Amino acid sequence: MKKFWALFFWFWPIVALWVCFAAPGRNWWFPSPPKSTLGHQIDGLFYLILIIVALTFVGTEAALGYVMWRGATKDASSKAWFSHGSHKLEIIWTIVPAFVLVFISLTQLDVLADIRVLSKFPDEAKKGALAEVTARQFEWRIRYPKPGTMLMTDPQPGDLYFVNELHVPAAVPTMVNLRTQDVQHAFFAPKLRVKQDAVPGLVIPLWFEIEEAGEYELLCAELCGWGHYKMKARIVADSPKGVSDYLTRLEAEQNEDGVAEAPAGEESAEE
Repeated sequence: MKKFWALFFWFWPIVALWVCFAAPGRNWWFPSPPKSTLGHQIDGLFYLILIIVALTFVGTEAALGYVMWRGATKDASSKAWFSHGSHKLEIIWTIVPAFVLVFISLTQLDVLADIRVLSKFPDEAKKGALAEVTARQFEWRIRYPKPGTMLMTDPQPGDLYFVNELHVPAAVPTMVNLRTQDVQHAFFAPKLRVKQDAVPGLVIPLWFEIEEAGEYELLCAELCGWGHYKMKARIVADSPKGVSDYLTRLEAEQNEDGVAEAPAGEESAEE
């Protein structure tokens, strides 16, 4: 039975290594390959941390199994060895984790700056926000500027509105302004690896570049109330012309008053 526990602790590192190698091909870590430029950097950080954690887990479990195996196979008549600890060992296992944490922190600084620091945004994104996304219980309200104008912080006459559907150009760095009308929410697009909290009282610039045209799920990743589970929307990535055409149609629908224009011949006859 003593040997069983040693083998038990050796078994799990083998399982962990198999999972680490098999998971990427089976989409166990992520729902799909990253669909945005920043997504590749996010995945790179994830796998870096995964490798560090996996090696640490395998090493500690292998050492634990070795100690238990030695204890299980040791001659019962041999004397036990007592230790009051090792200062050198304590220094090592303090310095090594500290070094690893500092290494991870320094490695992610550039990625964090690219995501969060406005001055690091691509020039195309810094030209102006495409839309304002306002989270509220339990939907996403989208506000676009009137075609041909810039988006302003406050709503302007002619602004266009829609709910739960954000249209952006594909393969173009795009910025949106994120805000919330009530409680804290979180803008989360899993396939794009984009996640940003919407904080009451703040207007937060958020940029991303979707590599391929298509539809992408938008969720709220912050528990925001009883209807949190249904706070879903979609991001539609299209060509720049496709987005322009969509805004033109949205403007026509929004300004539609329901009164059909009379034919030119009928107008002249009434006169």
